[in-house]
Formats: sequence, structure tokens, C-alpha cells
Amino acid sequence: MIGCITAGVFGLPPAPPITVEFLVIAGGGGGGAAPTNNFARGGGGGGGYLTSSSSFNLLTNYAVTIGAGGAAGVNGSDSIFNSSTATGGGSGGKKTGAANNNGAAGGSGGGGAGDGATSGGTATQGYAGGTGTDAGTTGAGGGGGAGAVGQNGNAGTGAAGNGGAGLSSSITGSTYAGGGGGGSGYSGGAGVANTTGGSGGGGAGSKDAGGTAGTANLGGGGGGARGGYTSGAGGSGVVILKYPDTATVTIGAGLTGSTGAPSGGYKVTTITAGTGNVSWA
Repeated sequence: MIGCITAGVFGLPPAPPITVEFLVIAGGGGGGAAPTNNFARGGGGGGGYLTSSSSFNLLTNYAVTIGAGGAAGVNGSDSIFNSSTATGGGSGGKKTGAANNNGAAGGSGGGGAGDGATSGGTATQGYAGGTGTDAGTTGAGGGGGAGAVGQNGNAGTGAAGNGGAGLSSSITGSTYAGGGGGGSGYSGGAGVANTTGGSGGGGAGSKDAGGTAGTANLGGGGGGARGGYTSGAGGSGVVILKYPDTATVTIGAGLTGSTGAPSGGYKVTTITAGTGNVSWA
């Protein structure tokens, strides 16, 4: 029965581990929640961005969770692969009465509302959002991205700030975790204009409509809006795994994912939703 003998049995050595390069992107933060006034709201921060390489054993389960994007005023949810956790993006700030609400901390920080400040990003995962301004027409700060800070509102014109740029991945060549653009207050004010989200799925901020949502599975922050409109939600996160094409991955129940055709000696598996386990054989 020699054909039934497996590695690790009867003195045979176990199969060696494989090296896996991975990218973990958290859900982006939503733009600022709606206040009871016409002030602008900050853009949401991009989801936390983590990438690394490590050894993983065959026939062993490794936990995966894909973080959801946050609704307006809500941080994004964390994404997890094994022991690596990417922090959800911070939501944008809002201004309520005389109180200036700052952007929330997260993987990247949300932009400040009115003349509110921003909050910083998580070390090695993202950048801070921009600060808002109350110069005649309120301009909120853009959310931070994985590659750059969000822009500040312009104190001279009251224009809002664009979202911070995301960061490109060497695994896929795509860009992830851009910040959402800040919202502009008081339609028609001098210098007021729509803003752009950061590269990597950041949603655009608006002056006369709702903010744009961050892109799903890129972890982009949602764009801010002004009073009377709804800010954009953040985009969901993703986990991407690159490993030798001699290995076969199993994507467990509860996860949604797919594996591309082998290329250059490697396979790439992209997991887009859910919570569960992956393993290799």
C-alpha cells in the first residue's frame, strides 16, 4: 500500500511551507454624516493598506475577513488575513452648530468638517485627512489615502480638499485605498467646486448632490457632501494572495473569491467578501 503513504507518516518529512505575498485592504470610511445645517462634511479615509510576505504551512487553515465600507459618518471595518489586520478607514467629520467635528482616525484619517481638524492614519497603513475651512463658504478636508494626506480646505476661497492618493500594489499593479473628496458648503459660493477622490477608489465630494461612494474592493473612502445631501459610503476591502503555482488553494465556506490563471510561476487569489478560512495543498 505504498501509494497510500502521505508526507509526515512513517518517517517521511512533512511538505515544506510555501511563501505567500499578501495584500490586505480594509473597508474605506464613509464621508461625514448629515448635520442639521448647510455646512460641508469631510471625505472618508481610505481603508488601511498592509502588504508583506511570509511562510505558510500546507494543509493549515488561515483566517480571512473582508471589511465592509462604512456608511456616512461610520468608519470602515477591518480586514484580516491570519495575524495581519488592516484598520478600517476613518469617517469624515461633520459640523453641528458651533461644534466643529473632526475627521475620525482610521487606516487613513477622515477629513475635517467646517474649520474642524482631521485625525491621523494608522502607522504604516495610511495618512491623515485634510483640515476644513470656514472662510465664507465652508470647504471640508479630503480623506487621507494609503499614499498621501488628504488636501485641506482652501481658506482663501472656501473650496474643499481632494482626497489623498492611494497606493499601488506590486502584486496586481492596481491602486487601492484612496481618500474621499471633501464636500463644499453653500451652493454657488466663490471658489466652491466638486472635489475628486484619491486614486485607488476614493469617492468624489460634492457641492450640490450626494457624495460618491468609494469603490468596492479597493477600500476607497466615501466623498463628502453639504447639508441636505448624503455623503458617500466607503468601499469594501479585499485580500489578495500570491503564491507558487505548484500549490492549490482552497477558499473555505463563507468567503467569495477566485484564482487567476498561473503566470510566471505564480497564482494570485483574490478574496472579495465574507469571513472564513483559506488553506493550501
